[in-house]
Amino acid sequence: MFIDTRTVEPNTVIETTVCIIGAGVAGITLAREMSKAGVDTCMLESGGFGPDDETRDLYRGESVGLPYAFADGSRSRYFGGSSNCWGGWCRPLDPWDFEKRDWIAHSGWPFHLDELAPYYARTHELLKLGPQNFDPAYWEREIGRDDVRRMPLATGDMRDTVAQFSPPVRFGKAYREELSRSKRVRVFLYANVLNIDADAQGTTISRVRVGTVSGRRMTVSARIFVLATGGIENARLLLASNNVQAAGLGNANDLVGRYFMDHPRMMSGKVRFRPGIARNKLYDIKYHYQNAAVSAHGTKISSQFAPKQELMEREKLLNSRVWLYSRWYGEGSAGSEALIRCKEALLQKDQPGRSLKADIATMAMHPMQTVGYGLTRLLQWPALITGVTLQAIVEAVPDPDSRVTLSADQRDCFGMPRVRVAWRLGEQVQRTFDRTFALLAQELQMAGIADVELDAPLEGRPWPAKLEGTWHHMGTTRMHDSPREGVVDRDCKVHGISNLYVGGSSVFPTVGANFPTITIAALALRLAGHLVRQLDVPDVIGTTRAEAANSSLTSVHAAPEVDTLPIAAATLTPLMKEQ
Repeated sequence: MFIDTRTVEPNTVIETTVCIIGAGVAGITLAREMSKAGVDTCMLESGGFGPDDETRDLYRGESVGLPYAFADGSRSRYFGGSSNCWGGWCRPLDPWDFEKRDWIAHSGWPFHLDELAPYYARTHELLKLGPQNFDPAYWEREIGRDDVRRMPLATGDMRDTVAQFSPPVRFGKAYREELSRSKRVRVFLYANVLNIDADAQGTTISRVRVGTVSGRRMTVSARIFVLATGGIENARLLLASNNVQAAGLGNANDLVGRYFMDHPRMMSGKVRFRPGIARNKLYDIKYHYQNAAVSAHGTKISSQFAPKQELMEREKLLNSRVWLYSRWYGEGSAGSEALIRCKEALLQKDQPGRSLKADIATMAMHPMQTVGYGLTRLLQWPALITGVTLQAIVEAVPDPDSRVTLSADQRDCFGMPRVRVAWRLGEQVQRTFDRTFALLAQELQMAGIADVELDAPLEGRPWPAKLEGTWHHMGTTRMHDSPREGVVDRDCKVHGISNLYVGGSSVFPTVGANFPTITIAALALRLAGHLVRQLDVPDVIGTTRAEAANSSLTSVHAAPEVDTLPIAAATLTPLMKEQ
């Protein structure tokens, strides 16, 4: 059931069992699981079914570290959350991303990949992915095209990896009808949480206070609250809820908002293919991104290069991914940028301030660049490639000084402090970029594929203007068994608070170099099972959830319409080990 909070009677009190704050990937995944388990649930979404300027403004704030855009276009504050602007990349974290690595400060998760593997498996249906297999040899064989072939790797230091593409699933559209029919879930739209109220000791949450931009107010009381508003907003709400604990909820050890991470992204070098070498769609982002030619069994994939575990240990490097990036005729022109915006509109991607009329006018003013770029993108003509470079993303180091705080003087329309984001990256990230580019250049040259002229090294120099983030906001409510080192425990419960949990990438302690959405979804499925067991509520056939949980890993989701996935360890091999 969907309810427009602007029409609710003033000062209404909503009572429920579970209150989920935020309707993005984590929130909607949790709500679906609660509905299937028969748990009364209330979900609070700041926006409606589409973007609006007043709601979008609530995300804005100050960037006070490295130049960093974190509001318009990088997040979507309406039903479906950041899935509304998601590109669809999916790949589980690597096994070593969960480990404590002695050369990376504050690294490691409280558990290993095998804990999350059954939930990664369940995300394939949720995200509409293909087989639970990320082995490059499997995909090369199944695709079976001459222009989609693995490159030989000579040195033993690098490996090739595979990511699958979700269509991408826009959660707000894909699961809207299901939630509208649910008898257990009420979704309140235009419902902004203004404060999370705790008892006098700050150990139990009693209610959340909710407001609309139009001025309506209500409260929600629940047995369990889950904060799932994203890697920046989760920290903001905890810090701003400071009427009982002056430093904010869960912040007794000054950790909320710290360890803010995003995957930095850079390009480097000029790649010159040797005579007779055909271009390979498998490794070039311009050709493999959502390309039906690079697909099998209805699933589109891409391949990237990455350093092997042994290399990272030997050279004390972070994890990374690197691929080829062809530059097309007209790329970067006003006409090509307008054409890209039109394609993203067809993919239903949120684009604040976009005007179709303005884009059409821009394309008409730059016909050669627009047509040339469009034909290259459509027909993939090698003759219109103007150059090839390397692009990489690198794992971020958990840095306590990279952080989200509250603005001292900027406030939104509710009077809540806006955020201040200080994104920081150190020399370890620079060195990993340098080595990743150098290693791939060496591989291409030794294999007789291409010669690469690299840009000047980054290490020891100021970050260049071409540094970008990937809008993966992570780490600000990090997970750790000790409250002195993390905001939430291994079950995503806020340390010291009995009934407040956090969903989403803000709980990631370390982030690898993979795309976070699939891990967000897996963690949400895991959290849902934990909550159902904690509630121990009777289901429709009279058994308790605790009794059901004892029967199998997934039996807490044993409603008739749910597919269960009792997975033997052997079937997890493609997730945990690759050829």
